[in-house]
Amino acid sequence: MNFWSGWYSQKFKGPGLRYEVGLNIATGDIVWINGPFPPGKWPDVNIFEYSLMHCLEKNERVETDKGYRGVREYASTPQKFAEDKEKEKVKARIRSRHETANKRLKQWGCLKQIFRHDIRQHSAVFRAVAVITQLSFENGSPLYQVSYSKRE
Repeated sequence: MNFWSGWYSQKFKGPGLRYEVGLNIATGDIVWINGPFPPGKWPDVNIFEYSLMHCLEKNERVETDKGYRGVREYASTPQKFAEDKEKEKVKARIRSRHETANKRLKQWGCLKQIFRHDIRQHSAVFRAVAVITQLSFENGSPLYQVSYSKRE
């Protein structure tokens, strides 16, 4: 496959793919996978606006990082000067737990190493890794729990 500048990731200074992974806030289970997307043309917020945003129920929001500030109606982003410090701590733990899940996905190597197969197979490999990772959450290696109230 020929090199296309859209595969280039500024973050990693090389080619890559981008996936959207969603966890259930209450349980930490993997409940959403979307991708792959070329990183050069699809920042996180565009991927969110393209698909997951349209799947949310009325008044449902997701917990995100600062890159989603343009979609505040659907995404709760970190607030540096929040009035409710306890609420922000819980949200930070939720985001941190998600980073732990991302780390476990990356341990498989399909997101970290050069994929030396047909690029069209990457999605199937990534989804298989996500299923195995979710099964590990359910069978002996769960993510840590976060006390969460729907009012938050």
